[in-house]
Amino acid sequence: MDAATGNKRIFADGLRNPNGMAWEPQTGKLWTAVNERDEIGSDLVPDYITSVKDGGFYGWPFSYYGQNVDKRVSPPNPSMVAKAIAPDYAVGPHTASLGLTFADAKGLPAPFTQGAFIGQHGSWNRDPHSGYKVIFVPFQGGKPSGKPIDVLTGFLDANGQAMGRPVGVANDHQGGLLVADDVGNRIWRVSASQPKN
Repeated sequence: MDAATGNKRIFADGLRNPNGMAWEPQTGKLWTAVNERDEIGSDLVPDYITSVKDGGFYGWPFSYYGQNVDKRVSPPNPSMVAKAIAPDYAVGPHTASLGLTFADAKGLPAPFTQGAFIGQHGSWNRDPHSGYKVIFVPFQGGKPSGKPIDVLTGFLDANGQAMGRPVGVANDHQGGLLVADDVGNRIWRVSASQPKN
């Protein structure tokens, strides 16, 4: 969108519910966390993070996770399904991944130096629950390169009740990761432990 003229165009579409967005520092590509559709099972459909291609189509509402047809959509649209781009990285079904930020140079130590932090608000309709944590996805060469690592957990009590739900994540540029929690009504700060003298 041009702020001066109001002229605008669609950059990409078919992303059902993109939330956190950030620029990957090595490649300069735009990435987003996407909440996929509900009500086709506890293990479908995985939420994901993906690079966003200019002009790209990501499937909604006709297909999910690339070209997997959602048979509930009527009428179907095979030509749109054929164009659907598969996302880069699944972060689990119904995790409600809302926040996304990339590690910065002043941030946490290894292994949290190169990759993406994702705030997972948590499932409302999955058994067992999923999400309710902050994860880190390591990157190499501008792409995900390994399994997710739990960064901040413990938001569910022994009865499965939410004591907190992570939403936004941001670097504080002083070595910490800030996490907004909209149930606990808190901002958490994750930082490296200080060496003992």
